[in-house]
Formats: sequence, C-alpha cells, structure tokens
Amino acid sequence: MQALFWNERTQQLSDGARVFDPLALNWHDSAAQGGEAVTASEALLRLAATRKLRRVPIGIIGPRDATQAQYDLAEQMGAALARHGLQLLCGGKNGVMEAACKGHAQEGGMPVGLLPDEEWHAANPYVAIPIATGIGPARNAIIARACLVLVAIGGGVGTLSEMALGLQFNRLVLAMADAPEVNTVERVADVDGVIARIAARLLANA
Repeated sequence: MQALFWNERTQQLSDGARVFDPLALNWHDSAAQGGEAVTASEALLRLAATRKLRRVPIGIIGPRDATQAQYDLAEQMGAALARHGLQLLCGGKNGVMEAACKGHAQEGGMPVGLLPDEEWHAANPYVAIPIATGIGPARNAIIARACLVLVAIGGGVGTLSEMALGLQFNRLVLAMADAPEVNTVERVADVDGVIARIAARLLANA
C-alpha cells in the first residue's frame, strides 16, 4: 500500500503525487498539498466523515443458526462498517445477517437486506432497506456480484457457495472465526484486520 496523507483543510486524501476521488474510487494526478500521514483505515474514517465516499456494498455472510460467538463478531463487524462509512449488504435474514444489520444500524448505518423471499416482511428487524427478490438461494449470486468485499463469519454450504461465487467474480473474500476453509481465501483474526483489508482494496491503485 502506498503512503497516504490527509489534508484537513482541503478534505482530500493524497499519496504525495495524486489525489483520491471518493466518488469515482480512483486516483488522479493533481498537485498534492501534503498533510498528515494516515493508514488506509484512518483514511477511510476521514473520507467517511466527508460523506462523499461512494457506498459500494460490503457483504457479511454466514449462517442463520449462528452461535453466540458468531453473532457477537458479526455485530461488531457491522458496526465497524458503519463507522467507516461502508455500506452493508447481506441476505437480510437471521443469525449472522441479523447481527451484522443490528451493529450497522446502531452505528447509524442503513443496512440493505437482499431477501430470498417474495415479500419484504421476511427481513430481520434491523434491515433498513429490504429488497425481496423472490428467487430463493439464487440471490447469493447477486450478493457476491454486487459486493466489493465479502466477509464470511462461520457458515455452511450456503456461505460456501457465496464465497466461491465471490472468488469467481474476482471479489476479495475474507474468512473469520470458523468460516469454511477455501483455497485463496484469506483468514483474518479480528475486525480491525478486516477493515484494514477493505480499506486497502478500496484505495488500491486500480
């Protein structure tokens, strides 16, 4: 990851030679005006505060029958996404999905639930924007395609399918806790580590 600098006066992020466009999510040549050195995660927080950051969805995936440990971790992960100005997209049901939505909503986020059901009423109580697809498990492919990053917390066959689809669509797929083992999927120990990986992907040179 390149060196990053935040200029509080101009509210801009630069790498010393270029400026980051938070709406287009890319870099362009510009006369950089210096600033405070920041990490990728810190840069994300500063950009979130400007409310100009494009809210490309981040997916949290996992089982409906979550353990308490999975539920707690998903809630923490959802809250961290909201604090960093990141949009949560999930399956909108119970378990890990409910926990992620709860954490996101409690930190001021507007979690989106992409439901397999035909009516929005099937969403968990923390989903702010329920989207009833009526297509059942096939909605997993939409989640995998739509999200910039997928974070798996626990899970079985359904979660595994979303992870595989994410890899097929060239998404960054991260695994936490006891998520299924998949080759090329990076395991991350904690929430801060996940945020750092998301920030690095969002601020990549591409």
